[in-house]
Amino acid sequence: MLRKILKFLRSMTFGMVLLGLILICSFAGSLIGQGNEPAWYVQTYPGWHGPLLALGLDNVFHSWYFICLTVLLCLNLTLCSLIRIRRVVKIAKNAVAHAANRKTNVELSPEGVAKLQAHLDIHHFRKTEFETAVVYSKNGIGWYGSFLTHLAILLTVLFGAAALYLPTVTDQTCMPGEALTMGDGTVIAVDSFHIEDGAGNLDYASKIHVTLPDGRDSGVQEIRVNHPLAFGGYKIYQQTYGTAGAVTVRNGETGGEDRFLLTEMCFLSLDSVNGVWFEALYPGYLRDEAGNFTLITQTSGQYKNPVYQILLASDGVYTPVMAFPGETVSVAGLDFTFENPVEYPGLRIKKTPSVVNGLLCAAFCLMIVGLWFCFFQTPAIVTVREDGYCVSGPKPQNMEIELSALLETEIEKEEKKC
Repeated sequence: MLRKILKFLRSMTFGMVLLGLILICSFAGSLIGQGNEPAWYVQTYPGWHGPLLALGLDNVFHSWYFICLTVLLCLNLTLCSLIRIRRVVKIAKNAVAHAANRKTNVELSPEGVAKLQAHLDIHHFRKTEFETAVVYSKNGIGWYGSFLTHLAILLTVLFGAAALYLPTVTDQTCMPGEALTMGDGTVIAVDSFHIEDGAGNLDYASKIHVTLPDGRDSGVQEIRVNHPLAFGGYKIYQQTYGTAGAVTVRNGETGGEDRFLLTEMCFLSLDSVNGVWFEALYPGYLRDEAGNFTLITQTSGQYKNPVYQILLASDGVYTPVMAFPGETVSVAGLDFTFENPVEYPGLRIKKTPSVVNGLLCAAFCLMIVGLWFCFFQTPAIVTVREDGYCVSGPKPQNMEIELSALLETEIEKEEKKC
């Protein structure tokens, strides 16, 4: 029973099924935004958010079933490659000696044998002489092609999992024109951000550039949802967005001024008594025939008719006021000019250890080498005796066809001479 289980676990069928399921999960994780708040999925996938959240498709790559599939695939590849290495080495080491005991299956004249040996010598076959036969071999390294390919896939899965689970992830907001400085000195600058394109369609996109501690710069790149920027071990995603109020405060006595971006309740004042309490920014309003305002509290896209809700604080008296972009209110010698709101992005910043990326590239290179051995370095062994030859190896039919065509050509030449 245990032997049957092991046979199934290391079978190619089981491995292909696992690969197929992992590809399906990865495809779902690429199509569906990952790691957002449940409310985002309710808004983005109305009617489908329930099954989507229940199946963990909001965080596929950290779900229990994806991790189980990855572990099972690693087990399958381990059983297919590492455990079989002794057998592979034994076959590669003894293939020539075993070929010396094979019987001839194609008869040749002495002249044909001589021409065959000359052809094999020209094509750089390695010659090994035994008492009963001469064995010509080539591409012995090809015996390890399958092993190296399986090993490379295993390493790719392992290092890919490390790249998926080891990175540090931080969520940051950054105003356009400002920059974030990471712990290692990397600077991530946001040049611009927009919620809508020129046609008024929703298009959450940021233009950013990254400067590494060694001075390398990514140049200005545009990122969108599911289209991150990868540079210097960092991967930066367009994760969320927000809209901030903007107000310029000017001191009428000194002439000095400052500009503030407002994302939460705050009090703007010189003496902590008189000034402006910022309470909220609303995306729009409706006005009835009587001139009464109804504030719009939620919207998607840009704020079409923004309204500032503030309190004017003057000598202990608080006066509620609705302010619009372009308006100025004055309190205790300070002029508060309200401007058009500023849209800003929320960035998800993922930092992967550089050694992981290097190991992942090395695994891909090893896979290319293994595939090259499999397809272009197939071992070929030809056992030559006085009365003919036989071909052996993992794909003997290819060499049989080549030698058969060669010998038929030589026979035709001899017949023409006669």
